[in-house]
Amino acid sequence: MKLSVVVPCYNEEATLEKCIRKLLEIEDDSLILEVIIVNDGSSDKSPAIAQELHKVFQNIRVVSHKENAGKGAALRTGFRHATGDLVAVQDADLEYDPQDLKRLIIPIIEDRADVVFGSRFLSRGAHRVFHFWHYMGNRFLTFISNMFTDLNLTDMETCYKVFKREIIEQIDIRENRFGFEPEIVAKVAHMRVRIFEMGISYYGRTYGEGKKIGVKDGFRALYCIFRYNAHRAPVPVQFLFYLFIGGTAALVNLAVFLLLLRFDLEVFVAAPVAFIFAAAVNYILCIKLLFRHRAKWNSAMEVFIYALVVCFMVLLDLVITSSLMAIGFWPFIAKLCASTAGLVGNFIGRRFAVFPEPSSGPWEK
Repeated sequence: MKLSVVVPCYNEEATLEKCIRKLLEIEDDSLILEVIIVNDGSSDKSPAIAQELHKVFQNIRVVSHKENAGKGAALRTGFRHATGDLVAVQDADLEYDPQDLKRLIIPIIEDRADVVFGSRFLSRGAHRVFHFWHYMGNRFLTFISNMFTDLNLTDMETCYKVFKREIIEQIDIRENRFGFEPEIVAKVAHMRVRIFEMGISYYGRTYGEGKKIGVKDGFRALYCIFRYNAHRAPVPVQFLFYLFIGGTAALVNLAVFLLLLRFDLEVFVAAPVAFIFAAAVNYILCIKLLFRHRAKWNSAMEVFIYALVVCFMVLLDLVITSSLMAIGFWPFIAKLCASTAGLVGNFIGRRFAVFPEPSSGPWEK
């Protein structure tokens, strides 16, 4: 079994050599090790240290970025050069113990898993006691990620992730910095592969010792969780976010309807026109925020299905509005009731007819 370990490195001269030597210790008769150091535009002695290690050890390769591009970019480069049966990530700062990698690969070797995450929050080995609010931030991000992926991970932001190479080769990594973590979890969840999680040791360091992740990366992580998961999130989670989209469209629907009534248009004209206008707003928000990013009108069938859904909902909206007004409801109340019913109907039509995609989650084969 050959394990490729990608080591992103940016200004880690103090720990790089020690980290690599500890990593090389896990190689034995049953495990061939390939170490890929990605120098991500370091300005200290890290590039020279990496090259010296390459000269001494034949199984070490060094790839360099001219400028610092971020952890995600470094991993993207490293994964392209990996040739092992398995591919893992090892930070160069020694917060993680390479000996744990030997345990993490076992479920894959035994063909029980396709991906294994190492969790800092499951009981295993030594853990440096650290900042409470960092801990809470990690747990919060993991909780939100789990809502969208339908996984029950305990540590989404962990560095230690081991993949079968054919799994990581199928994933198009877009994030350049620490947004890689929620992005990779999202895309693995979309694949519905077998995911395991195991406890690991953790020797965290302070910002004074060189820790680089910051508050802005936490906000980026939230953005990435939504960006890479929304279109494949479980239906209840999608509906919660559709409430914003549908609610906005409903307000547009109501405003246009009341405006047209002030111009003395009949309800049988005002209601359909207002609904069609709101449907356009709804569609734009759907493809920009929820169901598909960069969606285009590139399929005649999609246009046809969307038109059918809109026509059906226009008819339903008209029937509800006119019926309620006929029995004495104020136009405002009648239209509000119709819009509320349309909110659910519109979501069902868009989710299951116009933008049908399977939800992400754990392996179900």
